[in-house]
Amino acid sequence: MTVVVRNPWQALARSGLLRGVWPWRSAGYLASSVLTGLPALVALVVLAGFSLVLVGLPLLVLGGVSLAAVERRRLGMADDEPAPSPHRTPAEPGLAAWLRLRLAEQATWREFAYGLLHALVLWPLDLLAVGVAIGLPLGMAAAPLQLALDGHEARVVKTVLVTGYPQAFAAAAAGAVLLAVLLYPLAALAGARAQLTRLLLAPREGELRDRLTEVTRSRARLVAAFEAERRRIERDLHDGAQQRLVALTMTLGLARLDAPAGPQADRLEAAHGEAGRVLTELRELIHGIHPQVLSDYGLGAALADAADRSPVPVEADLRLPRLDRSVETAAYFAVNEALANAAKHSGADRIRLDARYGDGLLVIEVRDDGRGGAAADKGTGLTGLADRLAVLDGTLTITSPTGGPTSLRVEIPCRALCG
Repeated sequence: MTVVVRNPWQALARSGLLRGVWPWRSAGYLASSVLTGLPALVALVVLAGFSLVLVGLPLLVLGGVSLAAVERRRLGMADDEPAPSPHRTPAEPGLAAWLRLRLAEQATWREFAYGLLHALVLWPLDLLAVGVAIGLPLGMAAAPLQLALDGHEARVVKTVLVTGYPQAFAAAAAGAVLLAVLLYPLAALAGARAQLTRLLLAPREGELRDRLTEVTRSRARLVAAFEAERRRIERDLHDGAQQRLVALTMTLGLARLDAPAGPQADRLEAAHGEAGRVLTELRELIHGIHPQVLSDYGLGAALADAADRSPVPVEADLRLPRLDRSVETAAYFAVNEALANAAKHSGADRIRLDARYGDGLLVIEVRDDGRGGAAADKGTGLTGLADRLAVLDGTLTITSPTGGPTSLRVEIPCRALCG
């Protein structure tokens, strides 16, 4: 089994550190600290001067937000695990809403503290560590080259004087050994430095939980908006287009009765029949958008109606109270899709439908005796239904071995409105 190493600490826990890329990734991460730390120091000095007149103080605080975004990207040099932004999206557009939200977030002040620490302490220490662990051994390894260029003597890292090649090559060998030794603490320092960055700049558990809650609420609002729009379309079709088609059908029927026998009467009769078929299709469309029986009598009656209309005989056991409208709608369309798939694809002779509610949980099972092989990822429409159920904290489980039978199970935690 291949073990994936994601950071220097994991690399240190395994053999072969020097044969891998982590020592050099660690050195690159620490050395690149100067690219953000030095500009941060300059900006800190400039903005601190402006903050004396309260102009640069907000910029000083919010500057940490920009620095943190760069540092989260740079963190990828020493840690393969992504570091997402801890900030929330403002509920309103505009700079003012963005500023209010950022100044109220704890993450902004952690980023400000990191900016101060990075500008004043961290990047000089990072650069010093790279200089000692990489620069010192390389300086010793360059002793023969220095001696060759000078011709008489060389000072190894500006300290030890060597006057012959045996001494120079001994210094070079010592430098190679020292480099191999110092790469270990350098990798450990880079791992600690990366963890400090993640601690201050990545989202905390509570922030991730709040973000997940907001995403769940957002999905629920989208589903509610979709349901409201669907009911509006259903109402417009029912009260508008359907009523006009009924009037047109009646007009054509009366005209056919009044017309004398002949080609004109035949054309009126054909138009009357076509209008009747369009009206029937429209009624079926309205029923598919949101059946009236679901709104009037609840999920149990709607499932019984769907079972009666199924081309495959359905044996139903339905024991359900009235539930929340969103729960009833999601469950109805999941069962409707299951019945439609069984009729179209399974070759089943019979279907069993069980629906019950108890202990705050709605459970629906649809089983058929067909050929099996059904899956949510085969374009049957069940993937979208599973996503819709997930908004309600519900689950959709499909068991369909080749040869059958197929079983679909829906579970939705909910509260009964009445018995």
